[in-house]
Amino acid sequence: MPDTSSSPEPLPILLLNGPNLNTLGVRQPDVYGSATLDDVVALAERTASEVGFGLRAAQTNHEGQMIDWIHEARGQVSGIVINPGGWTHTSVALADALVVPEVPIMEVHISNIHRREAFRHHSYVSPIASGVIAGCGIAGYEFAIRRLAELVDAH
Repeated sequence: MPDTSSSPEPLPILLLNGPNLNTLGVRQPDVYGSATLDDVVALAERTASEVGFGLRAAQTNHEGQMIDWIHEARGQVSGIVINPGGWTHTSVALADALVVPEVPIMEVHISNIHRREAFRHHSYVSPIASGVIAGCGIAGYEFAIRRLAELVDAH
């Protein structure tokens, strides 16, 4: 008799982008490159599909909205890839929210935050994150999704 059981589809990966990332391709291309947020999402969708996951992507300039999305992710996603933008260095509330879903978190920064202004060297997210990728351009999103898939598959 053939095996009719199928392994359940894994929960999707949640890709979150914070403030000003909607201006990618326009804002400081010398720092962030010429790729747009649409390019980032397309890369992330391709990569997630390659590693066997769906992807939900969202961007906001409103911290409360980001926190609400993180809270809503509990039980709904396999993991989170987040580029918190400027909230990286300022938001204890965001860091507190990221523990709620109880999933692996990958922190991504397009630029190398450690080569920039001193205030950008501290991250409230890094102590919570399973991994941090900075300075790899938008390829960092691909790296983060691949690593997140490894972490999820290991559990």
